[in-house]
Amino acid sequence: MKKLLLVEDDQFLGSLMKNRFVKEGFDVAWALSGDEAIAKLKGGNIDLILMDIILPGYSGFEAIEKIMADPAAGKTPVIVISNLGQESDIARGRELGIVAYLIKAQTPIDELVRQVREYLKV
Repeated sequence: MKKLLLVEDDQFLGSLMKNRFVKEGFDVAWALSGDEAIAKLKGGNIDLILMDIILPGYSGFEAIEKIMADPAAGKTPVIVISNLGQESDIARGRELGIVAYLIKAQTPIDELVRQVREYLKV
């Protein structure tokens, strides 16, 4: 079973995404902030991170920078799922080494699940 770390501070959306991925057969850890995401990464093997950008504490970008700098966690692939969709945001994500940048308002949950499955080859 593949393990995802979902980093989303919106309770409704986070619950919706977590429940859908659990239904699809994934083990899902959920963090409500960038700080919490970094702490949860230390606790176990995460196969993929789904990261929002606008978060309390560390922003998603700051959390990604810290994750990528950590020798143990830095190899964990990150997909950004955010409503920040300006070219500068997408470029910053790519510079940080993310594998995909998805715009929440333009990405139905079925497409999100498909992309995660495709990336993890499950």
